[in-house]
Amino acid sequence: MTILLFLAFIGLVTGGFMILSLSPFEFAESITKVFCSRKKTLAQMIKEATSDKKVKGIKKTILETKEILEVTGKNHLFGTLTVFSIILFIAGTFFSLMLNNFLMIPVMAIGFSMLPFWYVMFTANFYKKQLNAELETSLSIITTSYLRSENFILAVEENVSYLNPPVCDVFKHFLAQTNLINADLRFALESIKFKVANEVYREWIDAVIACQEDKTLKTTLTPIISKLSDMRVVSAELDILLYEPMKEFITMAILLVGNIPLIYFLNKSWFDTLMNTVVCKGVLAISAAALFISLAAVIRLTRPIEYRR
Repeated sequence: MTILLFLAFIGLVTGGFMILSLSPFEFAESITKVFCSRKKTLAQMIKEATSDKKVKGIKKTILETKEILEVTGKNHLFGTLTVFSIILFIAGTFFSLMLNNFLMIPVMAIGFSMLPFWYVMFTANFYKKQLNAELETSLSIITTSYLRSENFILAVEENVSYLNPPVCDVFKHFLAQTNLINADLRFALESIKFKVANEVYREWIDAVIACQEDKTLKTTLTPIISKLSDMRVVSAELDILLYEPMKEFITMAILLVGNIPLIYFLNKSWFDTLMNTVVCKGVLAISAAALFISLAAVIRLTRPIEYRR
């Protein structure tokens, strides 16, 4: 009966979308406007800068996911991600109803809905590693050409065909800026400074800008790039330690979830008690909540090493 009522609810929601001629993606976009950046007044900006209150919990995860998508140039996928989150929210509710465990409904619904955002945060770690490796190669060859020719635009033109995205796109924008829009080299460098979310890259851009006024400062470029090499070496050495919490989490999650069918085969009366009594339903809900909270904490612990000035 519960499943039939839930299917009726799904049909009601689907019919509502059809009557209103509204697609799930349009509905998701209207929801994402809550997390989109709005123009703030000066008073609001001062209040945020002086306030010690920080964004926490689910809102922090969603905002961080949005920032990651913007950095990787995939911010158009945020609406799609929200649609998947809503679908998983419904799936988590449906799963709890199938188990006839109403205490687990909020836990499974919220936990399942956060899975797409946690997935983006986890895969962003691999993107950052690839970005650091590409930056190390790209900045090295451009710096070598610049030290030889003392002409930064020429150095970029000589090597832009050897660069890979997303660094390649940044320097193509730089060449278009200097050749077609504005010949001011300093302005063009400032325009690409924040197109890559990397502190070493921004420090390198600042050094290149300083070199336009004093050519003797070009010797500072190579030590800056060496920081990327140091980060790569340290990251390689600590990879095992960084992903150790994830391995432990996967092991404990398998043991926790695997115990439920194991109890069924060992003693069916114990399994009936676990699934049908109020106390045991609460224990299952608490265990599921601990599982999702641990997953969120582990994903934050496995972030790659980054340089901070």
